[in-house]
Amino acid sequence: MLKKAIIGILGGIGSGKSTVTAEFARLGCAVIDADRIAHDVLELPEVVKAIAERFGDSVLDSDGRIDRSVLGRLVFEDAEGLAFLNALIHPHVLGRSEALIELYHAKPEVCGIVLDMPLLVEVGWEKKCDFLVFVECDLEKRLERASKNGKIDVNQLKKREKCQISLDKKREISHYTVNNNSDISDVAEQVAQLFSSITKGK
Repeated sequence: MLKKAIIGILGGIGSGKSTVTAEFARLGCAVIDADRIAHDVLELPEVVKAIAERFGDSVLDSDGRIDRSVLGRLVFEDAEGLAFLNALIHPHVLGRSEALIELYHAKPEVCGIVLDMPLLVEVGWEKKCDFLVFVECDLEKRLERASKNGKIDVNQLKKREKCQISLDKKREISHYTVNNNSDISDVAEQVAQLFSSITKGK
């Protein structure tokens, strides 16, 4: 079975990692979206129960599901709580990601595997990647995008990034950089060029 190149996407909150990932998908890559997997994991009854016991019923919405925005605000004010949540969620996410990698390696139509995983370096998965791509974006633009999406405000962004490995370190270990300060057509061209380099390298 021919192994496909595994490409990890790195960058700050609001940098446009999903935009870059979508361009890889357009080129025929399979995408493993860790956030989407994590959202599915948060629906598991045993996970809901463990989180409610640890953080209280305030993290549940009217349907008894995890309210991710409430949970997010709580854990980034509580280092122990964040560690608890990561220990609970990550094994599920990583296990499912491993299974998807094997699945995509076996699919002849897939020409590469992209890992869109916010804590990719933090969990040591950069070692599983053949290539790392850093999405470069100015702080002002990142803040604008994050607030426009209604996700988080400036203070929350800074708090969350303090809990992660620095962007300088992620930039330093990356093989390629995509500049996402301009428009989508420019990003598409950059991704096409670097993917061509990756496939030739393989």
